[in-house]
Amino acid sequence: MADVAVFTDSTASLPLDRVVRAGLGVIPLQVVIDGRSRAEGATGASPEAVAEAIRTGRRVSTSRPAIDEFAAAYRSAAEAGATAAVVLPMSARMSGTFDAATVAARAAPIPVRVIDTGTLAMALGFAAISAGTAAAGGGDLDRVAAAAAGRAAAAETYFVVDDLEQLRRGGRIGAAAALLGSALAVKPLLTLVDGEIRPRERVRTANRARIRLEELATVAMAKAYATGRRVGLAVHYLDDPAPAEELAFRLQRRAEGPLDLVITPVSAVLGVHTGPRTLGVVVSPE
Repeated sequence: MADVAVFTDSTASLPLDRVVRAGLGVIPLQVVIDGRSRAEGATGASPEAVAEAIRTGRRVSTSRPAIDEFAAAYRSAAEAGATAAVVLPMSARMSGTFDAATVAARAAPIPVRVIDTGTLAMALGFAAISAGTAAAGGGDLDRVAAAAAGRAAAAETYFVVDDLEQLRRGGRIGAAAALLGSALAVKPLLTLVDGEIRPRERVRTANRARIRLEELATVAMAKAYATGRRVGLAVHYLDDPAPAEELAFRLQRRAEGPLDLVITPVSAVLGVHTGPRTLGVVVSPE
């Protein structure tokens, strides 16, 4: 194990092979279906299970990890030889995960730095990968934390949902509430600003929404390439991978330099709040 252990949470939506390659620890959030709580990633708590539960009208919600889960992770890291840890939860404005990680850190046997990344999905995932790379290269606590925070801050995230009902129910829409009145007539295109989900614009059709996602991602990629940086690109979906695969193919053709492409469903917890037919992009300069 590297001297600095790196943890993130399951909303990072990281494919398992990326978790292993980066040497990350992942703390799962909980998915609650009809009153039964399961750790994200467990049987019955997959993105597919969440999409099906929403379609069939079952009660779905989420909850943060217990403080004890973080405490156990910190102890395990210390026992494995880590001398410090960096923890990267989803935005503190959208979840109590940051608070749970922080409380557990106070009694940890090693120094633990919990960073409010202000983001989620693969914007969080890419930040964790950069932190893991820095740790594997011998970086100290400050260097690993800076690698994560810098990459999280540089990411741009855009996504389209079928409607805002799931976000409204979960209390995750913030200023996006302004769109509720016309949600049935449009495809809401959303983004992340200051750690919160905000409306970007309203799009009339699913096809137009995909076009706008492509346009926004292309602009973000061009900005990153202009600085000479390698670009991480994630295309997220829930329920139907076909639009994500098509969008990824089109964006890959627009790449002006090295591209780290990931096509992956949003985590089950995020899927609870965004609903079926979610489509999103993350552009994350290294």
